[in-house]
Amino acid sequence: MGSVRIDKWLWAARFFKTRALASDACELGRVESNCTRAKASRDVRVGDMLLIRNEGGEFQVEVLIAGELRGPAAVAQTFYRETEESREARAKAALERKMMLEAGGITEGRPSKKDRRDIGKLRGRTIRF
Repeated sequence: MGSVRIDKWLWAARFFKTRALASDACELGRVESNCTRAKASRDVRVGDMLLIRNEGGEFQVEVLIAGELRGPAAVAQTFYRETEESREARAKAALERKMMLEAGGITEGRPSKKDRRDIGKLRGRTIRF
């Protein structure tokens, strides 16, 4: 297989739970292919470098297999290789979140409206009107 749509590939590689979420991420500019903003219909080929921002963090990956069938997570991880810089950055961000929890940065109870907006900004979500 030579190429596949990027939204199908992101779904098959398990970066997003549904293809619609993968397509929305492309529309919002959270996916870049070879340093250019990727549309959902863009083709992914073996050797492409992708920058993917989702709830799990920011991933820099190299495409190894251009597959479009969603399978088990173990198979999906063979579709790409994550760079060392990306792994280190995600580990650092996880450590910072853990330290914030231990330091009491998060209050008890439900977040207020302002707190929810701040959490959304921190996670890189945009507010749609």
